[in-house]
Amino acid sequence: MGLTGYRGYVTEQQGAGAAPAGTRQAARGATRGTGGDDYPGQQFGLPSSGPRSVAGMGRRFGALFIDWILCLLIAAALLRSPGWTIVVFGVESYVLTSLTGTTVGKRLLGLRVARLDGKPVGLLWGLVRTLLLLTVILPLFTDGDRRGLHDRASNTIVLRI
Repeated sequence: MGLTGYRGYVTEQQGAGAAPAGTRQAARGATRGTGGDDYPGQQFGLPSSGPRSVAGMGRRFGALFIDWILCLLIAAALLRSPGWTIVVFGVESYVLTSLTGTTVGKRLLGLRVARLDGKPVGLLWGLVRTLLLLTVILPLFTDGDRRGLHDRASNTIVLRI
């Protein structure tokens, strides 16, 4: 997918009544709590299901598991020590998320990391996201949109593709 398709990844789904991502109205969650049919990603103008909807935690953990096993195998085979797994995982997560918005596990399970402003994740925000992801604890604190602290700090969200 080229940059043109990537840039519209989140923002193309915002309807006429939806607040643009990053505005104070969106940040406050203006559409949250107004009815019983709220769903993750609604405040960002994302669909409730299907492509471009917020990824479920099961898929996200599945992708994490695939990435971790792959990195374990790489560390054991190339570096002769599974102790390097966290380093290999950090590099894989940083490089692939920054440049493509996805890792091997995310790609296999149909997920993608997207910035809320529609721009590519990029090297700086990819680094912020990866460093916070490596803390293990911070990603577990999620909000109503299933965004961990690492996603909130980097202005990203994990979507289905």
